[in-house]
Amino acid sequence: MSWHPQYRSSKFRHVYGKAASKEKCYDCVPITRNVHDNHFCAVNPQFIAVVTECAGGGAFLVIPIHQTGKLDPHYPKICGHKGNVLDIKWNPFNDFVIASCSEDATVKIWDIPKHLLTRNITSPKKELLGHVRRVGLIEWHPTANNILFSSGYDYKIMIWNLDAKEAVISNPVKILDAHKDVVLSMSFNTDGSLLATACRDRKIRLIDPRAGTVLQETSYKSHRVNKVLFLGNMKKLFSTGTSRWNNRQIALWDQNDLSVPLLEEDLDGSSGLLFPFYDSDTHMLYVVGKGDGNIRYYEISPEKPYLNYLMEYRSPLPQKGIGMMPKRGLEVSACEIFRFYKLIPTKSLIEPISMIVPRR
Repeated sequence: MSWHPQYRSSKFRHVYGKAASKEKCYDCVPITRNVHDNHFCAVNPQFIAVVTECAGGGAFLVIPIHQTGKLDPHYPKICGHKGNVLDIKWNPFNDFVIASCSEDATVKIWDIPKHLLTRNITSPKKELLGHVRRVGLIEWHPTANNILFSSGYDYKIMIWNLDAKEAVISNPVKILDAHKDVVLSMSFNTDGSLLATACRDRKIRLIDPRAGTVLQETSYKSHRVNKVLFLGNMKKLFSTGTSRWNNRQIALWDQNDLSVPLLEEDLDGSSGLLFPFYDSDTHMLYVVGKGDGNIRYYEISPEKPYLNYLMEYRSPLPQKGIGMMPKRGLEVSACEIFRFYKLIPTKSLIEPISMIVPRR
């Protein structure tokens, strides 16, 4: 009989979260009071973009990533929307292009100048008009440049090609019309050939975006899904939501069979939404609770028990939204493997949190 130790060897068993010091935070930022369930923050190695509170219309700030400390109250904004901004996303291929969508049913693409902002930007580079109700989610295609997906409260997902010449694009390349209710979350697999969506009718759907057909959908009743996420190349989906008894719950699915989850786990009885983030290089999964100060993190393995709980980063200040730095913007020399930007509206503060692997 060979003896098996009870613990599993893991490089990431001792990962810990470390909040930045006060002078490395962004202070006096008027963070939005909107209750829409989104991140409200987008980060890349050049800039951090945050949706702000403003009267009449919607605006967001774009702050250079190195400009920490107190923000000037008259700092220029990007304000061209007539309604509240609901989601912002940086173009993964170009650090100076950002997309925003709003309650005014439009999606706008903005060019950020290479030098610092000196005045408010009010005219977008492109405007996408197609939705008839407010647009709640946007997502860039991970491998094809200038392809943008937007999803609105008209239950449609529209695919836009931004290489078109005209400044106002009013006909999308394709419309995915498979949902009977509002789409709450969209996620691509690594090469962008599959799109997973979580809908308010509590179902996860797996869609082929090129053909526009639904390949699979869940019919599982006891997990009400809010957010869904592809786990890199592991052929698995991860979802967060609530159980029948309104506990917060996470579930793991096999992408080829969505009938029953591989794993289902209740976390706690809080009411805030859970945002999942996955790091395909370290196979680590982070679950961030909205309205509480916790970030739980897990390690994903290809065989049972699939999900291994590592630890939890705790802080007394609740987060309203969260931004995530792409891998190419991290400080590898400091053993940093992930970085969050946490929005704390009660203090008008954005606090960077680094996930660090200790060296032996």
